[in-house]
Amino acid sequence: MLYISNIINYFNRELDGYATKNEINSWAYIVIEHLFGYSKADYICNYNQKISKSNFHKIFDIVKELKTYKPIQYIIGETEFFQLKFKLNNSTLIPRPETEELVSWILKHDFSSILDIGTGSGCIAITIAKLTNSNVDAMDICDKALKIAVLNAKINSVNVNFILNDILNTEKMPNYDVIVSNPPYVQKSDILKMNKNVTEFEPHRAIFVDDNNPIVFYRKIASLAIKSLNDGGYIFFEINELYHKEILDLLNKIGFVDITLKNDINDKPRMIKACKK
Repeated sequence: MLYISNIINYFNRELDGYATKNEINSWAYIVIEHLFGYSKADYICNYNQKISKSNFHKIFDIVKELKTYKPIQYIIGETEFFQLKFKLNNSTLIPRPETEELVSWILKHDFSSILDIGTGSGCIAITIAKLTNSNVDAMDICDKALKIAVLNAKINSVNVNFILNDILNTEKMPNYDVIVSNPPYVQKSDILKMNKNVTEFEPHRAIFVDDNNPIVFYRKIASLAIKSLNDGGYIFFEINELYHKEILDLLNKIGFVDITLKNDINDKPRMIKACKK
């Protein structure tokens, strides 16, 4: 007979060498919550609960997929961001902790309208719509990503205006108090240095840019934002730490003021805020 108490050991035995022990334990707890609805505290209280054959087969299949380096978020089809649930598919990036830090920074400001460019799963836009009374627009070039974002807005009971559009071919935008973007910023030449869980499963269009133009999205978005932001409005970027100087110079030349570079929890320069006069 199998019990919930066996799951942690099963994951560690089967996945030893595929990841660190902490990562493997994290995957196991995610699966326990996904299949049984138990938090870590609930897990302890239900330690001796029996596992049905159906759930055992699900656990077996999940472990099998983890051995291919497929991210756990894609395997179970969802993740958590700002304690909200978000569905995912292979057209949407997995939200990162750095992006949560960016949203926390935005939420410290007052605004009544905001545009999220390259929304993906909608995590930035939906979280802001959930936690503020602002009007929220969200744009993406991928219709499959937007379908998931629309679903996530419904799941989290918020209103977001989703827009299918290519920002690089956009010439004019409405006025906003805030524009935020976490655009593609990894050079294509870096693909060989990256882990399989990213390169083989996450959408390349949302990650990579040409080596000869690594800040193409920042340049385009900033040039549009300086015209469409309301006076005193802000632009927020999540950035590649390697190009923070180039992006700072870009924003300064375009005419933004009060430009601030912010380090993430790992003390890396990963976020920028700038103000329109």
